[in-house]
Amino acid sequence: MGKLDGKVAVVTGGARAMGAATARLFVAEGAWVLIADVLDDAGRALAQALGDAASFQHLDVSEEAGWARVAADCVDRFGGVDVLVNNAGILKFGALVDTSLADLQRVLAVNVGGCFLGMKTMAPIMMAKGRGAIVNISSIDGMKGANSIGAYAASKWAVRGLTKVAALEFGHRGVRVNSVHPGGIDTPMGNPRGMPAAEMNALHYKGVPLQRMGESMEVARASLFLASDDASYINGAELTVDGGWTAGHYYPGYPGAPV
Repeated sequence: MGKLDGKVAVVTGGARAMGAATARLFVAEGAWVLIADVLDDAGRALAQALGDAASFQHLDVSEEAGWARVAADCVDRFGGVDVLVNNAGILKFGALVDTSLADLQRVLAVNVGGCFLGMKTMAPIMMAKGRGAIVNISSIDGMKGANSIGAYAASKWAVRGLTKVAALEFGHRGVRVNSVHPGGIDTPMGNPRGMPAAEMNALHYKGVPLQRMGESMEVARASLFLASDDASYINGAELTVDGGWTAGHYYPGYPGAPV
């Protein structure tokens, strides 16, 4: 018996990386999954590989009309939706003073607006059934600061805050809302140059307690937990999937650090 047997799930940014891993895992756990993305070819290929338990729909998460189409598809075919994973996101590097207002607005439109529109559209459908789970993919950069990602960090802090508000507003009507905060994950966003994992780990992850990048499936498992009945009394929570990054970094050479 799967953890999501008989449930209908929507995964945004579902065509590749963490979204694709989530779609695969949810199907394996018994869900029917609607993969939503702007990457049409990759999304269709994944849906075809997953068979009758998945389908693909083009979705720019920053456009409300697209969300209405996704919602209508779920209602027409299955009578509703049980799980939403707001995974779609973009990253813009640049010093704060070199970031244009247009760049900031685009990041916010996708990362925050997409999350907002997803909840605004799907939560009423879930609340009408009296149950549901929403997982918002934030970031460890929604829990701390970092140079060169001002727009991204602002968006992920906002996702964290929206999650808290939604948990309060939806929880008493049976819909749980939680956030997942990945650290460095080996994806096109987290590893844009496609460096070998061993090289990335040596260059950038020596200060992280687990001393490595994460994998997409490790984030997908966190989303599965929060989406499933295993998390039935978890609402408004923040789950970091970061190898201990937000716990702190080592002072090399001092007691307790790796040798």
